[in-house]
Formats: sequence, C-alpha cells, structure tokens
Amino acid sequence: MTRVLVVDDSRFMRTVIGNALTEAGYDVETAENGSEGVKLATTFEPDVVTMDVEMPEMDGIDAVERIMARNPTVILMLSAHTERGTEATLDALERGAVDFIKKPDGSGSRNIAHLVDEVVETVDDLAEADVSSVALAHAAATAYATRTDQPENAGQATMSTAGAEAGAGNAVAGGSSDAPLARDRGTSEPDTTPGIAPAVEFDEHATPVTVDGNCADAPTIILGASTGGPKIVEQLFERLPADLEAKVLVVQHMPPEFTTRLATRLDSLSAYDVSEATDRQRLRPGEAAVAPGNFHLEVASNVGDALRLKLDDDDRLHGVRPAIDVTMISAAERVSDALCGVVLTGMGRDGAAGIEAIKAAGGQTIAQDEETSPVFGIPCQAIETGCVDTVAPANGIVDAIVDAFRTDGENDD
Repeated sequence: MTRVLVVDDSRFMRTVIGNALTEAGYDVETAENGSEGVKLATTFEPDVVTMDVEMPEMDGIDAVERIMARNPTVILMLSAHTERGTEATLDALERGAVDFIKKPDGSGSRNIAHLVDEVVETVDDLAEADVSSVALAHAAATAYATRTDQPENAGQATMSTAGAEAGAGNAVAGGSSDAPLARDRGTSEPDTTPGIAPAVEFDEHATPVTVDGNCADAPTIILGASTGGPKIVEQLFERLPADLEAKVLVVQHMPPEFTTRLATRLDSLSAYDVSEATDRQRLRPGEAAVAPGNFHLEVASNVGDALRLKLDDDDRLHGVRPAIDVTMISAAERVSDALCGVVLTGMGRDGAAGIEAIKAAGGQTIAQDEETSPVFGIPCQAIETGCVDTVAPANGIVDAIVDAFRTDGENDD
C-alpha cells in the first residue's frame, strides 16, 4: 500500500486531507510541523509527502531540505495564496520538492473540498508516475550542498512545477522508441543510490557553455516542461551562452503568480533578458519570454531577427494552459530562423505533437533523459513519436542545444 505523510500545522487540514487520502486507499500518517515530519519521513518511509509551507518550529522549506538530504522522497507542497507564500513555495521547490498546489484564498467548505480533491488527484498522479530515484538523489545532493555550503539558506532559489496534468504518459518507465537516438556526448551514468547525497555527481552550478564554433544566427529555442521542470529550466538558463544570441520561449505548467516569479528569477540568473510574455511582444536575440499562467503562448510572426508573440485564452489543451504543443506548433509554422524544441520532465503528453511539428519543419529536437527526469512522462511521449534527435541528461541539455545549432559540420544532423 502506498504510504503518504501529511505535514500541516492545522489539525483541521491534517484531518480532512488525511481522511480523504485514507478513503482513497492510502496508508496515511500525519505530522503537525516540519520537525515531526522529518522524523516520520525516516520511520514511516512515505512514498509521497504533502507539506505545508508556513509552520511553527520548522517550516516547510527547512523540512524539505532535511528530508531530501536524508530520505529522498516525492514531496508535494501546499502553498498559501499570497506573494510570501509563493516565494516560500519556490524556495522549498528549489530544495527538491517535485510539485505544488495553491491553497484557496478562502476557507469556505467548497474551497476546502476543491483543495482536498486536488491533493488526492495529484497524489494519485505522483504515486502512479515514474518518479526517478536518480532525480530524487540529485535533489538530495542539492539539499546537502545547500545545508553544508550555505548554512543560512541564502542560496538562490529556483522553481518547480504546478498544474501537472493527469492523463497519458504519467507512468511510462522504460519507454522506448524504434528510432535511433543520439546520446549527448561526454556524460556519465550518475550514482543511482538514493539517500547518499554527497555521492551523486550532478553539477547544477556548472559554468556557462561556450560557443566554440560557427552557429546559426539568432536561433529560436522552445523549452517545455511540467512536473519538476523549473528547477531544471533554471539550471539551463544559468549555462545558456549569451553569444548564442538565441530567442527563447519557455512553457511551464504553472499558475499566473508563479510564472511571473519564474521569469523574474530566471532573469536574475541568466545572461538573457527574461520576462513574462505579453501580447504582441517583440522577442529579439538574447531575450527570453515565459508563457504566463492561464494563457497559451504563440509565435504570431518572424520578421527579421525578431519574433512577434501572441497570447490567447483559448480552451485548455491536454488539460493545461499554457500548453507546450501550442507554442511549438506555432513556432514550427512561423519561425524562419534555426529552431530547436526541447521537452523536459513532466507528467502527461503535452509537447509530443509539438516535437513532431518542429521535426517536420526541419528543426532540431531534444528530450531530457529518463534518469534525470523527476517524471519521465512528457519526454517519453515525445521520444515515442520517433521525432527526437537527441536524448540528454539535465546537465547536458545546453550542450545539446548548442550542438543542434552548429553550422561548422560538428552537428551530424
């Protein structure tokens, strides 16, 4: 039986969430603060933890950090509907949590019922998904480094995903394609033993990649991700070379407040000028735009070396808005410069059709590998189309992107 640990300082929330999960068939334990949650994570050995953010004695941020350093576990954050709650949630996600849910801004019975249903549904998805033990070990290494190198938790925070869709591609361990795939060169198999954080070789603070050859002028990159994605997106932006002068569109399944913060934090870490996308925005080389929550992001036109962007609130696709497919398909239809589509960790199949469209249009396509994807649904579904050129680990994605745009003969494709 799948074990779930509910950590919340509210007795009421522990009771309603715990009862709902028990009725759904889970073995449930509860903790009233982060300190108790850390202890139970060791003794109860849960498969999934639901973690409140703001708690007395030890908050959710510190609890996540300690759990990931000792017992790498799938952690779902419950975020307060405030700016402070948003920022704290992103800090916790930087330390290894996989996903989050926003608490309602009201306490009415309908709001609580909706929250409980969403928690159960998300736990179902996470329990069924192929959550990589290696990716969790990478997160554990991050937590270990944070605790040893930055004792006051002063490190830059990153984000993880929200709004993960239910549906096809949630449990796709070991998925394969008959199409030959080019493996990113120069990478090694990471340690697969969870719980031994220092032994995991995963340099998430690697220096930026250099462009040491001829590359296409003003290329366009589309990055798509869901569950577990923003932490990896942040790592990519830290390494993306400024002299590539790319135009970058990021589609991450997150609600509005979080996409705004994602753009701000990416901008602070990257050599690129990053903003949340606006309707009719002109995106130029060296700039990046993040699709805002609740809006699809399209490429309306490619004039000169700039892209004209379009936002719309059309129906959700694959249950999400923004959808990766919408952005990738529009880019495949309208981008005249060199184009590369990249799909990262996440549940569902959003992005598979977009990868097919980019490949059909003559673009390059990249998928994150299974070992470093916290959830392998989205990359696996893309790989199974037979249209992925390169499969690379998280810390090899930027190298693969640069290789995809080479014009000096180094790119075999």
